[in-house]
Amino acid sequence: MSGTTVTEDIQLIIDDHGGKGGGRVPPGGRDDGGGGDKHRRPRKPSQRPYSTAITLAMVSIGVFFLGLCTAFVVLKRVSVAWVPLRVPKILLLNTAILLTSSYTLERARKQLASFDASRFQKLWRMSTALGLVFLLGQLIAWLQLFASGVYIASDQATSFFYIFTAAHAIHLLGGVAALSYVAFRNFDRAKISQHTAVQISSYYWHFMDGLWIFLLALLYLGR
Repeated sequence: MSGTTVTEDIQLIIDDHGGKGGGRVPPGGRDDGGGGDKHRRPRKPSQRPYSTAITLAMVSIGVFFLGLCTAFVVLKRVSVAWVPLRVPKILLLNTAILLTSSYTLERARKQLASFDASRFQKLWRMSTALGLVFLLGQLIAWLQLFASGVYIASDQATSFFYIFTAAHAIHLLGGVAALSYVAFRNFDRAKISQHTAVQISSYYWHFMDGLWIFLLALLYLGR
């Protein structure tokens, strides 16, 4: 009789743990209907790669211009054929325009933080337009030199002027493209968030702004 009782007890334990109503779903698993995954929120892609990419880009650009600036300073000191550089006065106006664009860009970021989307768009697009005006001003400076008969091969200092301004303009054009992307992109369908796009675009723009101030000071030293 005791053997029969033990067998019955074991059978009851098996039924309790392995039956239809008592089965346990392992952590992270789902039931036969697959309903567990329906309520899971999709993971947003990490924004860190974008920040890393813009940091590497700024470092590489900085190294590139550092090499050019070093060559400029060394050649100015050792060259016996160095001719003082004629810096077009319009560059001062262009610089003021670029500084204004950085100011309006920061104002736009503050409006975004205050959830004023309309004001943000207005100021952000104004910054983008000012960037284009700066590039137009640089073109005018080159045309003024052309009209005076000063070309890239005229002398060493002038060659550096064209190289500095052209290289900076090309990189700044990339910044204008980034600002335009933020201004007109629908971020509901983008992998990058609007906050991240605004942040890295503004960092790059301010970097190009500071780089231009440095280059302009260097060009004036070459006069």
